[in-house]
Amino acid sequence: MGTFILRIVVGLLFVGHGLQKLAGMFGGGGIEQTEKMMDALDMHPVKLQARAAGLAETAGGAALVLGAATPLASAGLIATMITAIRKVHAKNGIWNSKGGVEFNLVMIAAAALLAAGPGKASLDAAFGRSKWGNGWTAFALVAGAVGSTLAIVAGKRFAPEPAESTADVSASPVAADDADPDDTARSEPPEGRDPSDDRS
Repeated sequence: MGTFILRIVVGLLFVGHGLQKLAGMFGGGGIEQTEKMMDALDMHPVKLQARAAGLAETAGGAALVLGAATPLASAGLIATMITAIRKVHAKNGIWNSKGGVEFNLVMIAAAALLAAGPGKASLDAAFGRSKWGNGWTAFALVAGAVGSTLAIVAGKRFAPEPAESTADVSASPVAADDADPDDTARSEPPEGRDPSDDRS
């Protein structure tokens, strides 16, 4: 019963969190706000990263609720939490009151625990896998860490090139074309006049 309760609570929380990102439900900002967040975090390409994060949480959470392919679901959820720690929360310390890693660590621990097995009231159990074993917990943790690293590396790899600085207009050949014709006329001596006359 304890595993079942843990699965339902953690799974539904992840589903809600994912729907905040994808559809703006439960007070979330929706996909556009998620894309802006990914851009601010240098997670490129932002459209792909935003949808991947939202889908990982929504689909992974739903899989936990159903108890289906729990090691894979747990790995995806762990990846999102590790990424959140590395990109947002690590600099704020431990406690959630200061925006730290507390919540993320709890969710990682819960997902890792469930990776070992969803219990009897699950789809996995219907196919003879009510327990997966500790090896699958290790798999979920390692796969989650690798997935997070790949997402962050991709964010740097696909970051847009910085805009080139504008060159000094005075040094540009175009500057001569933009010069005031009146100024040019004033700088040239009248036709038939010897410039040496100005020295007298």
